[in-house]
Amino acid sequence: MEEKTADEIAGIFSAAGDSVAVINADANFAAYKTSNPTDKWTTETEWKAMIQRNTEHLEIIKTYKKLDGTTSIWTSENFTAIDAAIVTGKKVYE
Repeated sequence: MEEKTADEIAGIFSAAGDSVAVINADANFAAYKTSNPTDKWTTETEWKAMIQRNTEHLEIIKTYKKLDGTTSIWTSENFTAIDAAIVTGKKVYE
């Protein structure tokens, strides 16, 4: 196993933006249904589970470490949007 490259780390951080977008897209289930009118099958329970998965994904990537198991892989990345999305997401399902 090797350390993650700068490009790999950038890719992980970029992918985190997708989770932020999912969490921030809709403040509640009614807003989700309004913005996704063709989705006739997703229940509120499934929507909350989707928000929870994305929130937990963000929490996990924040903990990524180098091979030494101690040093974070993150250097100068700005986690403001990620931290805010975690707070928002938890309000949905907690």
